[in-house]
Amino acid sequence: MKLKVDKENDALYFRLDDAEIVESEEVQPGVILDFDKDNNVVGIEILSLSRRVSPEKLRVIQVETG
Repeated sequence: MKLKVDKENDALYFRLDDAEIVESEEVQPGVILDFDKDNNVVGIEILSLSRRVSPEKLRVIQVETG
């Protein structure tokens, strides 16, 4: 899994695996899901990130496993 914050484009991209993306769909304004050939979600992109999350919260990323 990979998480990338693109400050220049004001976006966050979360990649679940390296499968080839064959289709993308905007499921809500500024939220795009990427799908592989089996229709599994392999990526999530969130646009206009600065309007959704405060800069202070972007500095800290929590990973929870359990």
